[in-house]
Amino acid sequence: MPFRLVFMGSPEFAVPTLRVLLDAHEVLAVVCQPDKPAGRGQKLVAPPTKELALERGVPVLQPAKARDPAFLEELRRLAPDVAVVVAYGKILPQAVLDAPRLGCLNVHASLLPRYRGAAPIQWAIIRGETESGITIMQLDAGMDTGPMLLSQKVAIAEDDTAGTLAGRLAVIGSELMLVTLVRLQAGALAPTPQDHGLATLAPMLKVEAGVVDWNLPALDVRNLVRGVDPWPVARTVLAGEPLKMWGARLAAGAGAPGEVLAADREGLVVACGKGAIAIAELQLPGRKRLPVPAFVAGKPIAVGTRLGA
Repeated sequence: MPFRLVFMGSPEFAVPTLRVLLDAHEVLAVVCQPDKPAGRGQKLVAPPTKELALERGVPVLQPAKARDPAFLEELRRLAPDVAVVVAYGKILPQAVLDAPRLGCLNVHASLLPRYRGAAPIQWAIIRGETESGITIMQLDAGMDTGPMLLSQKVAIAEDDTAGTLAGRLAVIGSELMLVTLVRLQAGALAPTPQDHGLATLAPMLKVEAGVVDWNLPALDVRNLVRGVDPWPVARTVLAGEPLKMWGARLAAGAGAPGEVLAADREGLVVACGKGAIAIAELQLPGRKRLPVPAFVAGKPIAVGTRLGA
């Protein structure tokens, strides 16, 4: 028998789980963040989960705060069996956690208790991990501290970015949540408390997290470029102008940190504190994102140029 549930989630990462729940269970409402201004025109843009909910005729709730009394009243009126939470974007108060009969289940994109927080995928790549995964957990009042229900490991490929890894984990998370709900219905779940002594944090990224420190070893710089793709994007300074960068790989060569060693069909090769990396694509403010050969055809970068502030 399908669950009567409320779904709470906002970004693209949450869409696969919402889609499978819409097909397998009765989704009473979708709760997501308010529409936000985006782009040069600052036009209001709806969260991806809202767009899917409206397509499927499901009511949408967008409280400015999860503690909003009107929202809590509506949640209690709906009386869901369970709430499924995927990247909602806010820590939920106890009143929300207690509203569903069976509590709130969360899809978290790490192997808890490692990488608790808002950016587990990004930090796993930035820190050079070779493995990530999905953990389904029962939410409590802490930040990703609740008991674990199911988990699945996923290898991180050398060329994975935060974007490509998130795409895979989103699908795996949706599949694992369906299994969790089947087992919950059968009374076959065994919650496992987290070992808080093993916890690591993955705080929300800010724009400045993408600024490259060329004094770091090449491997660390490469991992940073991968981990901040697609946001906030790796960046440095070229002749006084901000320069965004994508597609880093390890390369041969040595020089002063930030020194350009080559700029050709192999990419923009830049020396780091140890070793070098090759960057595949570049973008200046107000310009298109371009492969390095096309970029240097319009704006040559001389060997020996130093990148950075």
